[in-house]
Amino acid sequence: MQRQLFALLAGLCLVVTVQAREITDMAGRKVNVPDKIERVFGSAPPLNVLLHAVAPESMLGLSFPVTEENKAFFPPRLQTLPVVGGIFGMGQQMNPEVVLAMKPDIALAWKSPFIDQAKIEGAFAKIGVPVVFIQLDVLADWPDALRYTGQLLGHEKMAEAQAQYIELRLAKVAKAIKAIPENQRVKVYYAEGPDGLATDCHRSFHTEAIELAGGYNVYRCEPKDHMGMERISLEQVLTLAPEIIVTQEPGFAAAVRNEARWQGVPAVKNGRIYVVPRWPHNWVDRPPSMMRVLGVQWLANLFYPKAYPLDLRRETREFYQLFLGTALSDAQLDNLLKPARH
Repeated sequence: MQRQLFALLAGLCLVVTVQAREITDMAGRKVNVPDKIERVFGSAPPLNVLLHAVAPESMLGLSFPVTEENKAFFPPRLQTLPVVGGIFGMGQQMNPEVVLAMKPDIALAWKSPFIDQAKIEGAFAKIGVPVVFIQLDVLADWPDALRYTGQLLGHEKMAEAQAQYIELRLAKVAKAIKAIPENQRVKVYYAEGPDGLATDCHRSFHTEAIELAGGYNVYRCEPKDHMGMERISLEQVLTLAPEIIVTQEPGFAAAVRNEARWQGVPAVKNGRIYVVPRWPHNWVDRPPSMMRVLGVQWLANLFYPKAYPLDLRRETREFYQLFLGTALSDAQLDNLLKPARH
């Protein structure tokens, strides 16, 4: 009887050994995870985008709904995933019981200096789901995050191609703008909100695409928190005198051209107002993602067309195929890029 019990226990230990492993996440924590990870919950919008790029078949739910405009850019399976929210960032807050019912092998969490890591650890500990922290605030974090996630989920080859794309494109942009003296950098205002009177500091990850593209963000400051969108007055914008306005709001871009009180802003006077493309994920901000590498190239070309010539249609096709698995039609490309040129 003892021999049988010993054999049973030995067999169970072997199963546990085969089915579990210890990893170190990007926060330096030791985490026990299944040997083969097939079901993953991304607990914040940037993690949804990361999984979409590396391992869409592993995703269990979304932090935000897929709109009709965005459906064409999502694989069919992702279009039907339930919206279960997240633990941080835009979108609805997650319900732990709903997440547990989905039986995830692991959850991915956002590592950031602005986020309460202990609170996130506690939330997932209560439902018994191993949580792996991923560092991906700034665009420079994304190659390592892609490689790490690719290795974790068994998609090393795809993740490596994506990581190399980001590194090569950022290096190309940096080389092009290096020759432009600081005092000749184009002055840029990032207009947020329906009235265009919210913005983010030049040191915020929300606006890093502008700085990486060689723009001079006129709102110079340290961010107060992770959310951003600090209020600013029109008088301040007039004093800052930006040459270009970059905005997320098509309505603001259309209205401001004819508003008398904005006509003293050089960017408005000269019609240099550009709307950020945002399908299926924003090219510049909210959620911060690898889409920013395409946004950086678009902005560098807008700011310095001679220093950084760009075939935007070709680059967009290549990016969407590599990161989103989407072959864009000419009509989709026209629609996607239309706001970026006005």
